[in-house]
Amino acid sequence: MTVTADVFSVEQLVSTSSHKLQPQHITFPVIFIMSNLMTIVVLSQGKCGLSSCVTRYLVALAVADLLVVLNYVILSRIKDCFFPANILFITPVCSFQSVLNHVSTDISVWLTVAFTFDRYVAICCPKLKARYCTDRTAATVIGTVCPLFCLKNIPWYFAFEAIITTDNIPWGCNRKLEHYTATTWVAFNWIHRCLTPLLPIFLILLLNALTVGHIVATSKVRKRLRVGQKDEDHSDTEMENRRRSIILLFAISSNFILLWVAYVIYFLLIRITNNYYSTGFNDPMYIADQTSHMLLLLSCCTNTCIYAVTQTKFREQLMNQVKYPLKMIFKLVKQREERSDSQH
Repeated sequence: MTVTADVFSVEQLVSTSSHKLQPQHITFPVIFIMSNLMTIVVLSQGKCGLSSCVTRYLVALAVADLLVVLNYVILSRIKDCFFPANILFITPVCSFQSVLNHVSTDISVWLTVAFTFDRYVAICCPKLKARYCTDRTAATVIGTVCPLFCLKNIPWYFAFEAIITTDNIPWGCNRKLEHYTATTWVAFNWIHRCLTPLLPIFLILLLNALTVGHIVATSKVRKRLRVGQKDEDHSDTEMENRRRSIILLFAISSNFILLWVAYVIYFLLIRITNNYYSTGFNDPMYIADQTSHMLLLLSCCTNTCIYAVTQTKFREQLMNQVKYPLKMIFKLVKQREERSDSQH
């Protein structure tokens, strides 16, 4: 429904959600942006002891997570709550913003699935590993996932209508009623939720289960073969490499599943109860909605912490990147002091 400007003003449109901007509202997004940028820089240098295809997947994940923070957190959440009416509130613009939100989230999710499958092939399919686990294949997969989900989310642009119209300019984005009732939109919503995140969760759980089963069986065989050998007390290099790889894989996969579970439960709950509206900020459905979205966004901001915890070389390279500007500053200060002393 569209209403005229003599009923509402643009300022009234945002007055209900406009709050005083606090330092933490900027600090946390900046931290997430900087952490993802640092991750991209560190991984792109290829000094973390990871294969080229793993590095490419992790860099792509970091870029996708960065886009989620920029689109979903800053241009959507913070803009809606803390900034006055501007061009981002015009209906076509915020409709396009919704498309970007879903695109960046879908890409982040499915790159996690692609990375999980890559590690499954590398560990469980030695014959296929040489052909599939390559830098070229990783680039092909990433190059397919991105445009595919751009096309898939185009319908979101048409799911909204203006809240008000002033001077023939539509403002605000409100879900159309048929979005909840029309058969095509209901089908689209179920397909959307099945693709992100129901199917990814199932695939990740399945691939991880198969990977664990293969590793356990392989470990038993290798231990039996090593019995009686002179180097039986020495570490098994191959199994050690697999252990590090599986720790990284499980950390990323578990982080994704745990932080998306609340969103899945909330989606199923509103579909089962057929309750799409909340009565206020204290409504349990509103709290559940906001909490599930908070955890969803958090899942796209924690991979840097996972790399830092699980990968020793990543931590070393990250510290080198942090120390580098400090070293340059100290070096410039020292050179300036030396020049000053020489002049005297």
